[in-house]
Amino acid sequence: MKKLWLTATLAAALTACSSLSPTTAPTAATLKKPALDRIAAAPSAAAAADFRQFLALAAQMQPGLQPAVAAYLAKKPLAGDDLVNIGRLLGLHNRLRNQAAVIDATAKMVAIPTVRADKVPPHEDKHIIAFGALVESMARDFGLQYRNVDNRIFEVKLPGSGPEEFGILTHADVVPVVADEWVLDDGTKLDPFKLTRVGGNLYGRGSIDDKGSIATVLFAMKAVKDSGLPLARTIRLMIETTEETGGDAMKYYRAKTALPEYNIVLDSKYPAVVAEKGSGALRATFALGAAAGNQPTIVAMAGAASANAVPQTATARLRGGDADATARQLSVAKDAFIGKYTGQGGKFSIDVARDGAEVLVKVTGASAHGSRPEEGVNPLPRLALFLKESGVALAPNGYAQAVRYLTDLYGVDYLGRTLGLAYSDDFMGPLTLSPNLIREKDGKVDVLVNVRMPRGSTPEALSQATSAKVKAWGAQAGVAVEVDHSQGNWMARDPKGAWLATLLNTFGDTTGLEAKPVPTAGSTTAKLMPNAINFGPAMPGKKYTAHNAKEFKEVVDLDADMQMFTEMLVRIGNLSQMQ
Repeated sequence: MKKLWLTATLAAALTACSSLSPTTAPTAATLKKPALDRIAAAPSAAAAADFRQFLALAAQMQPGLQPAVAAYLAKKPLAGDDLVNIGRLLGLHNRLRNQAAVIDATAKMVAIPTVRADKVPPHEDKHIIAFGALVESMARDFGLQYRNVDNRIFEVKLPGSGPEEFGILTHADVVPVVADEWVLDDGTKLDPFKLTRVGGNLYGRGSIDDKGSIATVLFAMKAVKDSGLPLARTIRLMIETTEETGGDAMKYYRAKTALPEYNIVLDSKYPAVVAEKGSGALRATFALGAAAGNQPTIVAMAGAASANAVPQTATARLRGGDADATARQLSVAKDAFIGKYTGQGGKFSIDVARDGAEVLVKVTGASAHGSRPEEGVNPLPRLALFLKESGVALAPNGYAQAVRYLTDLYGVDYLGRTLGLAYSDDFMGPLTLSPNLIREKDGKVDVLVNVRMPRGSTPEALSQATSAKVKAWGAQAGVAVEVDHSQGNWMARDPKGAWLATLLNTFGDTTGLEAKPVPTAGSTTAKLMPNAINFGPAMPGKKYTAHNAKEFKEVVDLDADMQMFTEMLVRIGNLSQMQ
């Protein structure tokens, strides 16, 4: 009976809207968060059979919408506030109707471990190929055009009526994981490649970076297509496959395919990013040297699985000498050390354990994206400091030299102050250098530092300065060190134009939050695109969990993405001019 009443009510409202002329009622101002929330909370909103019925309900609740709804139902051209409101309501309808489907699609994407392999090029990797097949299947089901550009870029299009295109850029590849770190505070173990909902969070590698965005924008394209709303511009979605490892796929694509003149990247944060720091990798290399003997010797160390992630844990294995005495000395020293350094960057813990003939030292901090070391507590330099300050006399091999390098030139500082290189830009923020990864390779020990360079220097000048500082330290310390610094450049766009104003308006009205252009410490393939601006998916005021252990996407933020991406496609696709 309730269903019949609901259907009858919506049908009556639909008929009323259809009979209205555009001048029957005053045109509504553009809908903002309070009105959108009221419509979303209506019991019948999620039950609307299609967008037409949903619009009828919205017009019944907000009578000022009736002229716009009537124009849409009559398939008349929409412009101004009418176009904004219909696009905004389409986003809300998409969110209410398709949330479960987007989560399911994200789960399928997360289940494909698109981590770059050491020996297989990404375009030949079975996981990348499988991801392309999944996107192709979705695109075909949604009635969208699909093109596979040699397994480098997966391209999906929604055609518009005019010759112009605008681009949407995301990426399918993800950073590696340390599986043992994917444990919730209550002890629940997570599979990084299985999307797991716990409360309002969706855990899984790629959930926020960038597979959630891929699923969301595909459903947004479907919603726009199904709505019948005309587009003046073609929407071209480009899914990159090497973003986390240098962007080779986009460089390949760019050499073969003309890029859209304007591009929106879904790989950073809201409200809209118009400046990015340059990402770099500073590598210091030490000869491994002698094996364990009568003196405690570091035989292995580990930090993050990738250089662009602050690790959750860092470990060292010690062998040789009196293992019991070494373990006792470290255990005695740890409480005082924790007390000394907890006030310098956040809480961390230390565990010392015997493992056969070896002593295992583990420091647990808090993971973060490599571009945001301030959001984490890096355990790798703290491990080095602890080994040094514990008083254990370490054998002088490559790991011991790496420990000295970490303590002398970084410690708990990630702003380049100890190196004498600190500087900051008023808009883009400070230079950061975060030592995240330590590895043994080809008889040598590498320490990789993730560098994020703002405006105020050049890649060449910074690389020369860091190399000179590290080499000078090596000469003074009597340590042979090889140095290599590969540095990308910063990017700053002119924060003007109708398309930027549209993105900011969409964000501000949907969320009720301040909407202004912002910088990011992250580095995306926006740098490889003309006129590229990042729009989401990270919300302001929240920790960005990309590259973190236990990466997650909040369902409430996924809802906001669904709503805003849909509106964005409608409005950007119909701007009279982008600038």
